[in-house]
Amino acid sequence: MTNPAAHATTLLELLAPATDGAPGRPPVEVVDIGANPIDGDPPYRPLLDAGGCRVTGFEPQPPALADLIRRAGPHERYLPYAVGDGRAHSLQLCATSGFASLLEPDERQLELLIDFPELARVTGREPVQTSRLDDIAEIEAIDFLKIDIQGGELAVFQAGRRSLARAVAIQTEVGFHRLYRDQPTFADVDLELRAQGFVPHRFVSTRTWPLAPVVWADPLEQDARHLVEADLLYVRDPVTLDRFTDGQLGRLALIADICYRSAGLALRCVLELSARGALDPAAPERYRALARTRLAG
Repeated sequence: MTNPAAHATTLLELLAPATDGAPGRPPVEVVDIGANPIDGDPPYRPLLDAGGCRVTGFEPQPPALADLIRRAGPHERYLPYAVGDGRAHSLQLCATSGFASLLEPDERQLELLIDFPELARVTGREPVQTSRLDDIAEIEAIDFLKIDIQGGELAVFQAGRRSLARAVAIQTEVGFHRLYRDQPTFADVDLELRAQGFVPHRFVSTRTWPLAPVVWADPLEQDARHLVEADLLYVRDPVTLDRFTDGQLGRLALIADICYRSAGLALRCVLELSARGALDPAAPERYRALARTRLAG
């Protein structure tokens, strides 16, 4: 079986001539907004383990932030800011921490989904001052943004257009069912990201839930599912690869391949780099061989 770490190391070496990161730093700058890993390892974990990225994470909930800091490696840093539109808000704390949001849960919408009224029950409220992505001094660059903040994603994108101007990939949670009052949905997020030059590349995950009164043990459960939300990967439009810098092409290839096993997108980046002379003419075939080896494993 192919060793993921060995694969990542080999790809980093192959693309090294085309990744123009800061001296002494990993080539990819990752920003993680809502870094509490309630759904398991983040998508950039293989890249981080291979020494290919530096992570700046944001988590306003103190217990989750403390845990992230305790477990952080040499290329990770975590900050307590609530990222948003730059204004003061109230953070709704819920019975299940993953439902905490700057938006108020919508009881009528929650009642459609079994268990959701209790999971999203508000247990407290805390005043928070949000920070605009474009105003955070600690962020020097963003290549890859991962964001999951329960309905607040659109506000971050709108207040971060300058910071996202050089980014090549965004993984965002998008909502199809409004769990919160005035929550932007997939349509709103999609319009904003397309306006910034990004297009959907693939669904990373989708979440469906039984419609009440069907419960988990009900024989009808599998046939009673409703689409609630998804994690979606956006990338800077591949039609415009000729406008990318060499560094953007190299970093997108790393993210696409190592984080998402998207060999087709990575190959297009390698082909463009080779055509420019940024990589040697044999690089596309070397990448194909590397990708085939992983498939064989």
